[in-house]
This record gives sequence, structure tokens and C-alpha cells, in this order.
Amino acid sequence: MRHKVAGYKLGRSTAQRTALRRSMVTQLIDHGRIQTTETKCKAIRDQAEKLVTIAKISLDADKAEQVSARRLVAGRVNGGVVTVRKLFNDIAPRYRERKGGYTRINRLGPRKGDNAPMALIEWV
Repeated sequence: MRHKVAGYKLGRSTAQRTALRRSMVTQLIDHGRIQTTETKCKAIRDQAEKLVTIAKISLDADKAEQVSARRLVAGRVNGGVVTVRKLFNDIAPRYRERKGGYTRINRLGPRKGDNAPMALIEWV
């Protein structure tokens, strides 16, 4: 029984799952939207929204807390300085007044090859 076990395993080991989530969140920040399976969208949604919340809180913080927040986010994404800068300068200010729910998942239907349910995750 999987009572109180959060997250999706996605048929991968822990290291592969972590790498997949990091790369997909980085792609979401860089491109604004990505198309993947519905389960992967649900798996990365929480992490992406937590990063936006960290960036949003740091907008009103002092300089030391802003640096700390940028380092925290940089450790959780693969894109480096460009991705972190885009998150803090472009994405976070858009959601300054929003309480949560920064992403949207649109279902697209089954994939042609293996009939997997596809979805599009994007910023609201």
C-alpha cells in the first residue's frame, strides 16, 4: 500500500527521476510551455510552482535574501544563469499578486505511437 507516499515514480530510478524533473522544469522556464505525457506534467507542476514562489518572495526581500534565493533556485535547475535570470526577472514579477496556481495543464489526447495521454504544461 502506498498510503501517504507523494510523487510519481515514472518508471525510473531516483537519480533518473530527479534528472528528468530538473531538465523538464528548466525547459518550462526557458520555453514557457512544453508538451509531454500527462503524468510527467503533473510530476513537474509542484516543483515549478515552488520555484516561482521562491522567486516571487525574493522580489521584496533584501539583497542577501535575493542572492540566497537565486542560489537555491540555481541548484534546482540545469539552465544556469540564463534560466535563473529569466525566472527572477520575467516570470516571477508576472505573478506578484497571484496567490498560487502558476501553471496550466491542457490535455491533448493520446499519442499516436503508444496511445499515451499527452498534455501541454504552460504558465498561466
